[in-house]
Amino acid sequence: MTIAVTGATGQLGRLAIADLISRLPADQVIALVRGPAKATDLGVAARPFDYQKPDSLVPALEGVEVLVLISSNDFNDRAGQHANVVKAAKAAGVARIVYTSILRGDKSPMILAADHVATEKAIAESGIPFTFLRNGWYIENYAGGFAHAIESGTLIGASGEGRISGAARADYAAAIAVTAANDGHQGRVYELAGDTAFTMADLAAELAKQSGKPVAFNNLPEDVYAGILMQIGLPEAFAKILADSDAKAGQGALFDETHTLSKLIGRPTTPMAEVVKAALR
Repeated sequence: MTIAVTGATGQLGRLAIADLISRLPADQVIALVRGPAKATDLGVAARPFDYQKPDSLVPALEGVEVLVLISSNDFNDRAGQHANVVKAAKAAGVARIVYTSILRGDKSPMILAADHVATEKAIAESGIPFTFLRNGWYIENYAGGFAHAIESGTLIGASGEGRISGAARADYAAAIAVTAANDGHQGRVYELAGDTAFTMADLAAELAKQSGKPVAFNNLPEDVYAGILMQIGLPEAFAKILADSDAKAGQGALFDETHTLSKLIGRPTTPMAEVVKAALR
């Protein structure tokens, strides 16, 4: 079996490669990256692969049986980029696609879900057997704001008392490895999330506990939160997507209690406190 992983030098991709080669010989895993020179430390062969350069995709997929399509972090026509990959996979004879989607993508009210819904549709319509990993929130998504929250004493957001079933990236990477490297996952759609949900107030309390400094959660209106994100330098469109995601989390969009992720990977998901500890080192 030959497994190729797109976005292999990204945060999730690196973890997925590492997990795969703990299960399989390294020569069965291929890193697909825009710049192969940045992948020399992964321990696997790397091939040039750019979602926005369709002509380069089919040759890079030669001999690939399972393609792990990690969703692009470029929000400029992300669904179009993914569609390019799906077409190339079809032309190259890829036997299965494992796609990282979003929690309850077909029902999610989040703006972020639209590209995932379109990609799932493109994969299904291609006729290529698939496995959809509908990932919930990465707890690490909040880590960029930890230092400021501790310094200012305030963690900001727009999720209110919404419960977030977050898990660590390594947990989702393990799900990629398990489903890509093993049979029995064809045609399956997995709703993946952490075992223990938390609110942003819970996260603020954990920051306070581990830092020894007072930290409280300040819940903001969605538009105000988006404005602050723009003030700190995020592009307007991306800031609005993040603020929308936070607000929708307040309505339950990121809550799940099925424990499907821990069942799939055969261990409990990483507690929020452990992710905070790692981020504050």
